[in-house]
Amino acid sequence: MNKQYDIHQRIFNFVVRGLKVIRYLPKTIEARIIIDQYVRALTSIGANDNEADGVSSKKDFIHCYTVVRKELKEAHYWLRIIAESYPDLKPRLELFLQENGELIKIISTIIKNAA
Repeated sequence: MNKQYDIHQRIFNFVVRGLKVIRYLPKTIEARIIIDQYVRALTSIGANDNEADGVSSKKDFIHCYTVVRKELKEAHYWLRIIAESYPDLKPRLELFLQENGELIKIISTIIKNAA
């Protein structure tokens, strides 16, 4: 079944689900560094998506979604680090990593079509 998704809601859901991932990480020094970087990327994704929805020029729209794509790629990197560093979480993260990849492709298409 192929569902249509509102991109803003899909990104919002991705960010909320992503924030829940950190609950499962230990409170070690290295995990805290990963958590900090990962949370910064996630929150930037949502903020820039919302900003893009209210801009007044095509140039600003493209810029905001370029930042969204960049932050999605960074979040993907940190998710991969988490999955490899904490193998017990890897099965939980597979679908989330897939969603991350799909969002990167969708945002890339949005940028391409807006240019």
